[in-house]
Amino acid sequence: MDNHSYSFPSDCAPLTPPGQSGRKGGSTVVHMSDTRREPRDYLVWSLCNTLYVNFCCLGFMALIYSIKARDQKTQGNLVLAQECADKAKWYNILAAGWNLLIPLLLLVVLVLLLIHLGSQGLQGSQGSFDFFGEDGFQNFLKLFSW
Repeated sequence: MDNHSYSFPSDCAPLTPPGQSGRKGGSTVVHMSDTRREPRDYLVWSLCNTLYVNFCCLGFMALIYSIKARDQKTQGNLVLAQECADKAKWYNILAAGWNLLIPLLLLVVLVLLLIHLGSQGLQGSQGSFDFFGEDGFQNFLKLFSW
């Protein structure tokens, strides 16, 4: 059946009066905000942890997960990007903790050793600074016997 030969039944009435359209003058716009934020990838922090001390390769693991998080974010997979970003954050926290803890422990041991050597020198014991003499190892072990 061709459209030009089709005739509408006479009992059909338009929903709006003739000359008026059913639409109003403007358009409706619905603004929807995206509640999910893009996950952070912690790439700069991972690079710093990788280049500094890097105990047990924790900084390198953080760098790997940071790169994975950035890749997933650019591909649009925000769920997997968030998982990788969380792992990168925790590896960065562990690496930063170790990077701060080891030098602090070495500093504390050095200070305690110097305090102990100073107290041995004031008491007048001989050979407290003689680490490389005949009894150097025994003298060194005496430093740690309180």
